[in-house]
Amino acid sequence: MRAWVVHEPGPFLDTGGPLGLTEREIPAPGPGQLLIRVARCGVCRTDLHLAEGDLPPKRPDVTPGHEVVGEVVAAGPGTTRFAPGDRVGVAWLAGTDGACRFCRRGEENLCPNSLYTGWDTEGGYAEYLVAADSYVHPLPRGFSDAELAPLLCAGIIGYRALLRAELPPGGTLGVWGFGGSAHLASQVAMAQGATVHVFTRAQAARDLAIELGAASAQDSFDPAPEPLDSAIIFAPVGDVVPTALRALDRGGTCAIAGIYLTDLPSLNYERELFQERNLRSVTSNTRGDAEEFLRLAARLRLRVAVRTYPFESADQALADLAADRVTGAAVLEVS
Repeated sequence: MRAWVVHEPGPFLDTGGPLGLTEREIPAPGPGQLLIRVARCGVCRTDLHLAEGDLPPKRPDVTPGHEVVGEVVAAGPGTTRFAPGDRVGVAWLAGTDGACRFCRRGEENLCPNSLYTGWDTEGGYAEYLVAADSYVHPLPRGFSDAELAPLLCAGIIGYRALLRAELPPGGTLGVWGFGGSAHLASQVAMAQGATVHVFTRAQAARDLAIELGAASAQDSFDPAPEPLDSAIIFAPVGDVVPTALRALDRGGTCAIAGIYLTDLPSLNYERELFQERNLRSVTSNTRGDAEEFLRLAARLRLRVAVRTYPFESADQALADLAADRVTGAAVLEVS
């Protein structure tokens, strides 16, 4: 099978990048695993951080990709949830120990022994992958494969970030960055009655935000039109954190959604944290988060803005993501 791998992390340049296309044997599913033929795989900013080295690869020549839509072609011993022919999704969380104190109290996203698709295990920038049956997701109807792919990480993590931001009913939400995750989370917030203000440097992203119903869309460092009850930072840029905190009303909460963030500048306690403003991180998601969001996506009929790329252009898709040339979410057409 064909698979993209990260040979040596580094920047995407006009002369090439860190990804290479190679041939590998089709893997065999072990106990409790499924062999899945990949149809589409979303291109996530986490893949970009892995390829560029912001997230050090956990194995040599790892295949990225964790927004996988595909079909089960074989099931290993002990599988109980899916069978050959089923259409399924594979997301970022690939496994946990199930026994630590975090797993026992329902916080498996904090498991110290957690595994992640396309980082610890081989991911979806390939024609096949294996995944644990218990961490694979049934898919909602009414979406194309390309539309489903971003729901499996961008959507799930955006939903987790929205929960962490503690947006009150009918509240005001500020969103920094407006890519694959933000444009989905914003739609959920608006469906719940929120007023959403978007802050992003790309004009095309601002246009999409207004088209989807945002009350305003401005540059990343512009002042907020009104005090915010909650904020979510999707852009991996530490410099916007003080800006978002200053935009919060008293008692407001800011959630940082990404797995990677550039260094934070110093914070002024009185201007940015006093009056019980809260600053929170978001760490992965639970399978419960995924199930809740996928049901919600189907019920709300979320609009998923995608730009598709042929499988042979995975490196170009990541280069475009790095250069902010993607509006919405990028998706690889694998098969």
